[in-house]
Amino acid sequence: MNSSNKLQMHGSLTLTVAKANGDVETIKKDNIIVDVGFDFIADAIGKSTDRPGCMSHIAVGSSDANPIAANTALGLEVARVAALYEHTAGTKSFTFTSTFAPGVATGALTEAAVVNDAAGGILLDRVKFAVINKGADDTVTAVFTFNMS
Repeated sequence: MNSSNKLQMHGSLTLTVAKANGDVETIKKDNIIVDVGFDFIADAIGKSTDRPGCMSHIAVGSSDANPIAANTALGLEVARVAALYEHTAGTKSFTFTSTFAPGVATGALTEAAVVNDAAGGILLDRVKFAVINKGADDTVTAVFTFNMS
């Protein structure tokens, strides 16, 4: 097989925390695509029946466990909100963006993932990051960017 024909996918998360006092903090961290996420990709491409639902939400949590390929859920989910999917035809990247408004996902956040349902569902990826203390009046915007090559 020619190495130029090999599909690779790389993902990363950019979190922007807008504090109520006006301070803004940005964190960028690479994620891992989990085993069930690779199964999801294969099934979305190849199945003609019983295809999985589209990736549609971003979840955040507070577990300090490191991501592993066998993960099927966040370690300790705090909240999830609907995500906006964006892709420009002819490019090799796509994004999912969610905003956790004041009063949503308040507390110490340390993990995030893209999932395909408002509750439960299939985990595409998982990422762990240094603790973000989201106050009740703070807003967090999560952008997962996936690049294919």
